[in-house]
Amino acid sequence: MKSIRVFLLVALLSTIILVNFVSALHGYRASMAEAQQLFDRQLAATAQLLTAMPQPETAAIVVRQTEDLAFQVWAGKERLLMRSSNAPQESIAPFEEGYREINFSGYRWRVFTHFAPERRGWVQVAERIDLRYRLADKMILESVLPILLGIPVAGLLIWLVVGRGLSSLRQLAGALQKKRAEDLTPLPLEEPPEELLPVVKSTNALLARLQASFDRERRFSADAAHELRTPISAIRVHAHNLELELRDLQHQHRSIEEVPDSLGKLKGSVERMTHLVEQILDLYRTTPDHYPARFEPLDLYQLAREEIAESYAAFAAKNQSVELRGGAAPLLGDRFALAILLKNLLGNANKYTPEAGHIEVWARTEGERVTLRVEDSGPGIPEAEYPRIFERFYRVGGDRHDTSVEGCGLGLSIVQHIAQLHHAQIELGQSASGQGLSVRIDFPQQAPLPNVAGEGDD
Repeated sequence: MKSIRVFLLVALLSTIILVNFVSALHGYRASMAEAQQLFDRQLAATAQLLTAMPQPETAAIVVRQTEDLAFQVWAGKERLLMRSSNAPQESIAPFEEGYREINFSGYRWRVFTHFAPERRGWVQVAERIDLRYRLADKMILESVLPILLGIPVAGLLIWLVVGRGLSSLRQLAGALQKKRAEDLTPLPLEEPPEELLPVVKSTNALLARLQASFDRERRFSADAAHELRTPISAIRVHAHNLELELRDLQHQHRSIEEVPDSLGKLKGSVERMTHLVEQILDLYRTTPDHYPARFEPLDLYQLAREEIAESYAAFAAKNQSVELRGGAAPLLGDRFALAILLKNLLGNANKYTPEAGHIEVWARTEGERVTLRVEDSGPGIPEAEYPRIFERFYRVGGDRHDTSVEGCGLGLSIVQHIAQLHHAQIELGQSASGQGLSVRIDFPQQAPLPNVAGEGDD
């Protein structure tokens, strides 16, 4: 279908013609039936008129008559009293009361035979059937002709009306064509028709999501550039200091064991840089708008056990105890994304829980949802800060936490992205220890619908 306008014109005209044809056919049949009855009544009236006429007593009288009508008047069945010039001398039809169709004189005729009891004679009146149909067709054609002539007029009106109805669609197309590549503002179409309203709403929603995605990318690039500048500068400073100290060692013929802690600081800066880059990549990969999730059946309890085992060295280094509670927690989820979520929650708990502290992990099924909860015994987060801790690069207390623990402020943003990807709900609170942080995430057991959420890092 190349043109909606042409399609509607053809469809509507075809419908009109079909309906008119069916109506005309029905009308033709009904009109023909009524016309036949009218003509038959005229034959009967003519027969009555001939019956009332005085009849000759001598030889049969021949009356000149038009070619469309023929008649005979009989005395009994043997003697012909009167006939039209186009009627034969023998009887036109059998002497039986009523109507019938007979062939004579090269035509087919409609014959009415009438018996006159007062004269004990018969009257037969015939009318040519072809002339009947010609007259009926002329009458019907005169009534159908205006309908046929009205079809082009109807086509023109339909063309204009459909064009008027599609004007909103042309306005929408024009508004889209005029938009520049960087213009993602809503379409300016005012009061669109009801049928076009879903298209306008969907298009504006798509533009809004694209605008939010581009804004997110711009903020991400700006934040990443800002956050990477600090560790890169620190690495440069530590590398320069290490170079100076190595030169001093060479001049003073001292051993390398006497080098101050510049090498350790350089290694620490490199590790922080590596962690920041990994977190930035994880944040970008787990954005719901970009991440190609592959949901599969898995056990969140078993996945938590595996991640605790993988991170156990970090817990052992701080002499921390980790306890996994709950039971089987089956759900449909993305294994890679959920592993990153657990790694970030466990990493935050490890960093902010003091030496010999306690960390508790729960994974279990509660009703139709699967619950994951991670609690630590660290300093916790003030409740007033809960709305902000999911912002990228945001850290309570500034760049360095009150506990002097270094971080980049991306861990909980990544957790939120993955939770949104699974249509899960995050709830923050205090841990059972009374001061640590408790992070609870409720997952639906069924596979979530495709995520079309806007920004995921508020």
